[in-house]
Amino acid sequence: MRIAIVDFGMGNLFSVFKKIKQLNAEPVIASTPATLMNTDKIIIPGVGHFGKAMENLHASGLYDALQKRVTLDHTPVLGICLGMQLMADSSEEGTAAGLGWIPSTVVKFNIETSSKLKIPQTGWNSVSVKKDSRLLKGLDEKNEFYFLHGYHFKDVNEQEVIATSCYGYEFVSVIENGHIFGTQFHPEKSHDAGLTLLQNFMEV
Repeated sequence: MRIAIVDFGMGNLFSVFKKIKQLNAEPVIASTPATLMNTDKIIIPGVGHFGKAMENLHASGLYDALQKRVTLDHTPVLGICLGMQLMADSSEEGTAAGLGWIPSTVVKFNIETSSKLKIPQTGWNSVSVKKDSRLLKGLDEKNEFYFLHGYHFKDVNEQEVIATSCYGYEFVSVIENGHIFGTQFHPEKSHDAGLTLLQNFMEV
């Protein structure tokens, strides 16, 4: 199985690449439209700025290629952290329009200044599963995942919310819409639980 890992100039590609190899699949670093074709599934990783990421996707031609592979070919896709946020319509982090696959906006954490919580959220957190999902098969509230983010989804269709987490308040941490999946956390940094989730994505 060939898994395209989208390279738009930011994000931890090596960690994702290594985990996909561990699952006996063939990771392909996709930095051009041509390398995105002829793959079975797509992973959009990312740590960085929403606006700059969208700018890079357009400049490389990957934006149009992704729209074809995901919206026309219905290729399964997993967005990780910023990669998930790019699936929204827009973000407070810049003025660029997102991919528009999950109707929603991305907003900055609104944590009270008196709170001891730091932004970005960095570290381990659990998820509260809201509905059955192929992505979370074999996982539950006992599992923890590694988060590193200062923004999160807002105004998501309830049908697309698979799990939430809490950091000062509840926010969306896993989404699913047909063949489109996203995690606000980093499964590639989440040890056994993250590996299980990536294996589940291999099997959808």
